[in-house]
Amino acid sequence: MSTAPAGTRVVHTVCSHDCPDSCGVLVTVDSLTGRATKVQGDPSHPVTRGFLCGKVARYLDRVYSPERLLYPMRRKVGVAKGPLPKGREAESFERISWDEALELVAAKLKTIAAEHGSESILPYSYAGTIGQLGYGSMDRRFFYRLGASQLDRTICSTAGGDALVSVNGIKLGTSPQDFTHAGLILAWGANIHGNNIHLWPFIEEARRNGARLVVIDPYRTRTAALADEHLAIRPGTDVMLVLAMMHVIFREGLEDREYLAECTTGAEELRAHALRAEYSPARAAEITGLDADKIEQLARSYATAGRGGRAPAAIRLNYGIQRGEYGGTAARAVTMLPLITGSWKQHGGGLQLSTSGSFPFNSKRLQMPELMQSSPLGRASRVVNMSQLGHALTELGEKQITGQGIGIEAACVEGPPVKALFVYNCNAAAVAPDSSRVLAGLRRDDLFTVVHEQFFTDTTDYADIVLPATTFLEHKDVQGAYGHLFVQISQPAIAPLGEARSNVLLFSELGRRMGFEEAAFSDSEEELIAQALETEHPWFAGVTKERLEREGHVPLALPQNEHGEVLPFSTREWFRTPSGRGELTPVPRWHAPHESRSGVAASEGKYPLEFLPRKADNYMNSTFANLPGHQQMERRTAGVLEMHPVDATARGIVSGDAVNVWNGRGQIALTARVGVAIAAGVVAARLDWHKLSEDGANVNALTSERLTDIGGGATFYSTLVEVAKVAEIAADWS
Repeated sequence: MSTAPAGTRVVHTVCSHDCPDSCGVLVTVDSLTGRATKVQGDPSHPVTRGFLCGKVARYLDRVYSPERLLYPMRRKVGVAKGPLPKGREAESFERISWDEALELVAAKLKTIAAEHGSESILPYSYAGTIGQLGYGSMDRRFFYRLGASQLDRTICSTAGGDALVSVNGIKLGTSPQDFTHAGLILAWGANIHGNNIHLWPFIEEARRNGARLVVIDPYRTRTAALADEHLAIRPGTDVMLVLAMMHVIFREGLEDREYLAECTTGAEELRAHALRAEYSPARAAEITGLDADKIEQLARSYATAGRGGRAPAAIRLNYGIQRGEYGGTAARAVTMLPLITGSWKQHGGGLQLSTSGSFPFNSKRLQMPELMQSSPLGRASRVVNMSQLGHALTELGEKQITGQGIGIEAACVEGPPVKALFVYNCNAAAVAPDSSRVLAGLRRDDLFTVVHEQFFTDTTDYADIVLPATTFLEHKDVQGAYGHLFVQISQPAIAPLGEARSNVLLFSELGRRMGFEEAAFSDSEEELIAQALETEHPWFAGVTKERLEREGHVPLALPQNEHGEVLPFSTREWFRTPSGRGELTPVPRWHAPHESRSGVAASEGKYPLEFLPRKADNYMNSTFANLPGHQQMERRTAGVLEMHPVDATARGIVSGDAVNVWNGRGQIALTARVGVAIAAGVVAARLDWHKLSEDGANVNALTSERLTDIGGGATFYSTLVEVAKVAEIAADWS
């Protein structure tokens, strides 16, 4: 821990934003004023190692922004729902007290439940905070007891997460520190330098020791620009590349037959499948856009790393790969690669997508789903997929929602129309797909919308009640990670600004206003943290509230070999599948996404370009997008459509031209930048708030509500568009 200068104190907190790094953060606080004056990375944390990303290094700009929401507010009578000018949102609302706000919300929810049924109330949240308390504790208790519709939280990671579990049985992987021992690192759909920065020093150490970094990504990210090799694969074709790699590995006998026999099932079926001619490197080259010899070379390099005393291969697989229609299959296929080569057996080998499954927090105790039995329904309520919010707000109750993806039964929902929407931990209007449909639903006069937020966002523009939320500096929580293996406790560094309240306090008080008499709604943050840690799981051995309070972070007690190394899936004991082994069946098969250059939609010829709605390097999804300092860091990508010269020339477009990008769902206005960050046939633009865009529409005006093949996730990266020049505008592209 850092020593506090005179007149200050240093408080250990944890960044709870949606990032694999889950950094330990030290906050310096002026003892006299109670104001935070500095944030820095915890130097004692083995992964954070004393530095923060560019986003959180400027976190006090967010905490003390003059635009922070500090008081409960109610929409003024006669003010229509809809987009509000940035900086003038407060003119459409009037300040009210917390007592008045809670009474209004409780009374409205009671009336809606009585008139339309409790399932007409829909919570909508995601990972604005990933702390155990903030992400899912008192809020779940509240909505379970209320009998509200359940939300299937699929928008980010379910396709990849479910895929990982289907192969290995648990979300666990190579620790970031162990990447230093790798000899070949594949960053597959992973912009490590942009959104997993604390892995980067370990990769650089490996490279200093002779390792190579290969990036597989349709876009030339920061990470790709710094890599030894960038393979610009076409969007949605990863399954074909993996099968071609398997083809080479099995053809040349480079698999680890002993490991396959001992630790997997389905190896012979997978071998026969991958050796089919349709999965040859030559055929894969036609689909992926990569050279056949590059595919051959990649397969051999990957399979032979770790042989003959050489350092092994490690894969950093990230969630970009699973945001296409067949993203679940793609993630399953990549997850099979270290099983085929046996790289799990070596220190520094294996794969990391998510380590979240290694943290056995008692989420059931925190969330108490049994409260649904005490709800007016007396049963579990229906489930609505968050990736189909537009359908839920505009069609539910009018007709049955039918899943547009493959085998997604959870998307087929019947019941009353949604009459109340409660949004927290999420800027739904900006991030949900098919935003034209979402905004149409949010504009409904008969929809009662409550938003718990830190700022006026695209979503608050449609709210009836706005409630001020705390930042992670202003409340207590306990947290795991999905990119490392340390449990942490986050202490409140400062008092909540204005009248901001945490999720725990909001939903416990609202529960009492609803008349819920269960003792569960009186649990404090301290009691909830203790409940989260109530487990006998051996991996939590030594993880106690008292130790966390004392040390800030505690490592998981994962099994070690005789050399003191943690080698997940090196033996059968690690697997949590039904068979107790790595499961290689059903075998992955290549299918062209509906919206892709090889898909059904492309055959119509109306929308020939594949569209990548990218995330910004210096925002966290839509978080930080409203802050001037962060906007300055992202200035070169603001309002920009990146195009390859081939596609630009065919349309008479040069850098600086105003362009329209459209498909059958919507249209956005951007400014062209012509270059080679993407391949021919692909265009890219980054996510922003609607209200910060030139025409009041962001990239999700173009994305669809089709669902992934596994996990019912969003398919942001399976999108086709057309582009046309609007007019010449002067711009400096130097």
